[in-house]
Amino acid sequence: MKNNWWKILAVVLLVYTIYFGLMGEVPRRAILNESIRNVYFHVPMWFAMIGLLTVSLWNAIKYLRTNELQYDLRSVEFTNVSILLGLLGCSTGALWARVTWGDWWPNDPKLNSVAISMLMYFAYLVLRGSFEDQQKRARISAVYNILAFAVFIPLIFILPRLTDSLHPGNGGNPAFSQYDMNNQMRRIFYPAVIGWVRCGEFSILRSSVGGCWGRG
Repeated sequence: MKNNWWKILAVVLLVYTIYFGLMGEVPRRAILNESIRNVYFHVPMWFAMIGLLTVSLWNAIKYLRTNELQYDLRSVEFTNVSILLGLLGCSTGALWARVTWGDWWPNDPKLNSVAISMLMYFAYLVLRGSFEDQQKRARISAVYNILAFAVFIPLIFILPRLTDSLHPGNGGNPAFSQYDMNNQMRRIFYPAVIGWVRCGEFSILRSSVGGCWGRG
């Protein structure tokens, strides 16, 4: 129990998020209406994805410095879970876009940047599958991971802010915290962020227990 407290915390926070995210009171805003509840799911999933991709990058760098395969395997597992969270983020985002903007995938610079980013990381998995030699695969994958992350950050955080965008906090639009989120929502939103991040880490641990550290 003592060593598993963080797993229990992740489960408790996600149960808390799901229950109060669906059943709790939310501010009534024009256009958003009840869809504002998605801020507890869509946004934390993306935060978790970005955090786990950062850890994947750190492990890729550690591999290049040490040539120890454990860092390569950790890097790919963090990327795998990040991609899953990204797909969940895209799915919840599409539902939100359909309700608020009238289209599943409108022509928005941030959405297009997300699509490019996801394709880059899918290519990372394809690249890994094209090599049989462990060290060669690990080395090339690590370099690609660093380059992909270097492109990912400007695509997600910089380019959408330089042009018109439907997303809050981009293209001159105010962020949610400035006009939508109240203290009631923050009491759910911040635990949701922690819960999704910890859930992602737990998924990686489960993969490692299943033998990922020994795979070639």
